[in-house]
Amino acid sequence: MSREKKVFKESDVQFYIGSLLRWGVILAMSVVFIGGIIYVYRHGQEKPAYHTFNGEPGFLKTISGILQGVAAIKGRAIIQLGILLLIATPIARILLSIVSFVLEKDYLYVVITLIVFGIILFSMLSGIGG
Repeated sequence: MSREKKVFKESDVQFYIGSLLRWGVILAMSVVFIGGIIYVYRHGQEKPAYHTFNGEPGFLKTISGILQGVAAIKGRAIIQLGILLLIATPIARILLSIVSFVLEKDYLYVVITLIVFGIILFSMLSGIGG
């Protein structure tokens, strides 16, 4: 009984990254489409009031509110979840790249990718950018 260590090739990692991006976009697009159908079904007959501006409802501004809206099958919350999935897809790609570079023992690119991830994380969590 021999134990062989599985070695990942760069082409394997590129395949996984490509699949992650492809399926992430397809999933996000599907969620947005389903949310749009639900929203139009429930609100399609409403007349828009263009003379007043109503911003986003409060429940769409937090992840927990979005998830509660999805549980209540609210179309706008489902659309917002799809947008969050679309934003999360390239971030997941960065995390997969970090794992890939660690497995390849390419520590310079691990550091560079961690810096990129840190900048993205900081800009998303700090709220400085708007």
